[in-house]
Amino acid sequence: MRARRLTGSLSCLVVLTLTAAGCGLSGGSDDGGATAGGCTVDKGNVGSGKLTGDVKGKITFQTTNLKKDFGGYFNGVIAAFEKAHPDTTVKWIDDPGDSQFTQRLVADAQACTLPDVVNLNVNTQIALTKAGYLLDLDKKAPDSGKVFGAAMWKSSMFTDASGAKVHSAFPWYSGGIAQTFNTDLMKKAGLDPTKPATTILGLFDDALKIAKVSDGKYYATVANPIWRIPADWQQMGVKVLSDDGKSFAFADDPKTVAWVEAMTKMYKAGAMPKDSLSSNQDASTLYAQGKLVYGSTNPNYLRFIQENNPSVYKKTGVARYMLDDLGHTVGAPQYISVAATSKNAPTALSFAQFLTNAENQLLWAKDPNVVIFPSTTASLDDPFFQSVKGTDPFSEARKIVAEDRKTATADEIALSPGELNAITAQVQLAMQGKKSAEDALKEAQSKADELLKQGS
Repeated sequence: MRARRLTGSLSCLVVLTLTAAGCGLSGGSDDGGATAGGCTVDKGNVGSGKLTGDVKGKITFQTTNLKKDFGGYFNGVIAAFEKAHPDTTVKWIDDPGDSQFTQRLVADAQACTLPDVVNLNVNTQIALTKAGYLLDLDKKAPDSGKVFGAAMWKSSMFTDASGAKVHSAFPWYSGGIAQTFNTDLMKKAGLDPTKPATTILGLFDDALKIAKVSDGKYYATVANPIWRIPADWQQMGVKVLSDDGKSFAFADDPKTVAWVEAMTKMYKAGAMPKDSLSSNQDASTLYAQGKLVYGSTNPNYLRFIQENNPSVYKKTGVARYMLDDLGHTVGAPQYISVAATSKNAPTALSFAQFLTNAENQLLWAKDPNVVIFPSTTASLDDPFFQSVKGTDPFSEARKIVAEDRKTATADEIALSPGELNAITAQVQLAMQGKKSAEDALKEAQSKADELLKQGS
């Protein structure tokens, strides 16, 4: 099961996009000024030409719900930056990341008071880029992407107001993705834990074998497809969106039909708890109770299993995630962006690069209280990841995921909650035998298209 990584409320994104996208970025106006997202800004922040200026003065830096657990780390990074640049002051703000997170950022952007350096998730990054509120790094900091993994940097692009794809953020940390499974339960089902599935549908076939012998005492995975859409489809090479991103295309691919039919077979065969079809509970709790063969794909949850059921942790196997037809994994890392509306953009850009450099990313990854993976090549090549000692699940996950991050891309498809719910509801009907896979997908695509056109 692949855990969803979308965070924050999106209810105001449509407002932001509609009211500001037309403004975009402008190098000048009749009065000689410049604009970004409707805000008057320094000419050096927009248009062509590398950003220049002294690294000095005050900036604000905003993270999302990190101060409580990692205050020491971030205060250390800020202190190191201020020491290297004695005339600078970094004010750190930590947003709680609650349901009003997006609304607050929208309000800041529209009031032209967006923090100078801000930690964003993928959905908010998309909206703020399109509305013109973020610095275009391709123009303002050329070659700044060289420190990041090539695949990660290449795929960390977003559409601006003109429709062009630009780098408006530095990819930061991610949780990674891997297969986790209960080796004892796999053996009971006649499966070899040393040879886990290499494709999505292959794992579904294994789930049917589990259902035949488990007799309802344990299951393969949870049923709610909301945890797998659209990640499974993207991994299978399904074209989820049209090339222009203005409509959905998943219903037109036979592989999506095969996926829905396989989900239906698993559900009917008893490979999934019946009451989990509409439940939002993920796999972690049931897996910790020894009732699931396949656990969460987020390596971070291994710490939860270790703390809550050490006996299950000892039986946990870890393997590389199924690459399927795509040939690599995708993910949605956290991003660090510089506001195009910043009144001190040179210092903001310098701090953003300092925060995301290999040394500082590796330093945070080594914190024993966090399970994250950096986005820079040098960090991933460090002995901390490449010379891991131990064969426990956590050690195995660190080695496997660090290697995977070198080829992983950041172009995970982000659906709005409305689109995701509309698609999920139709698949659930198919899994219950109330619709054919084809009809369910056609209706799902139609409803999702309506929402996409509305800008949900």
